Amino acid sequence: MKITRRTFIKRTLAGIGALIGLNVFGYSYARYIEPNMLAIRNHEIINHKIPRNFHNFKVLQFSDTHIGFHYELDDLERLVEKINEEEPDLILFTGDLVDEPQTYAFPSRLVNILKKLEAPKGKFWIYGNHDHGGYGTEKIRSVFEQSGFQLLQNEHTSITNGSESFTLAGVDDVMLGKPDIKQTLKNVDEEAFTLVMVHEPDVASEYQHLPIDVQLSGHSHGGQVQVPFFGYLVTPPYAEHYVEGHYPMDNGLELYVSRGIGTTRLPYRFLCRPEISVFHLKTGEHP
Repeated sequence: MKITRRTFIKRTLAGIGALIGLNVFGYSYARYIEPNMLAIRNHEIINHKIPRNFHNFKVLQFSDTHIGFHYELDDLERLVEKINEEEPDLILFTGDLVDEPQTYAFPSRLVNILKKLEAPKGKFWIYGNHDHGGYGTEKIRSVFEQSGFQLLQNEHTSITNGSESFTLAGVDDVMLGKPDIKQTLKNVDEEAFTLVMVHEPDVASEYQHLPIDVQLSGHSHGGQVQVPFFGYLVTPPYAEHYVEGHYPMDNGLELYVSRGIGTTRLPYRFLCRPEISVFHLKTGEHP
């Protein structure tokens, strides 16, 4: 069928309009919609070293809120409600609470919101690079102390349930802290189930030969923007090899990398929804 000049112009303009519309929609979606589409990612961790008293024990990880950079206290309050709905036994925060501690006002409401998080076996946290950055080290520590969180900085503790326990450890931030994995694991029973928090995931390549069963990390934001057929748009240092999800490593180490909650540098997420991770512990010896 012969196309007239007028029809050709109309179709061309319609095509241009559609492309502009898609670009506008794509921007709006990545800027305003997907960053608020919280996902809850469930994982089963099955290991014969998990004590029987911890079968079906629920560990919840959240990470990288980056409060102050297009993530506000109202958003955090909604997040806390979602976390409490999961009824976790243990809550872990794996770094980067505030985006720029040097400019953030640290209102008392921040502490009051974090206080609302409930977990019968405790709330623990580690430093991320943004927590140490901008002279934030002591400010962030104070917020978490007032909120009922316990810091694990190159140290470990025992999580006890009845007469049994497992080891929970935390490493200082790799980029701006003073990480010391040897000190972190000093006197740890190698036969005990051991879960380690470290903000940057790529150190799992070094840690996989140590007596660690699970490493929980954040920092990557899942690349924040994922482009089909291209992959991750932005991967920060120490999150270039392991960006999101589950990675089985050598010697039985299981690495889990959270896409985190907030954004940094650019206020966008595309094909990379924010998430909290819920880990259901299962002992391999349980019937």
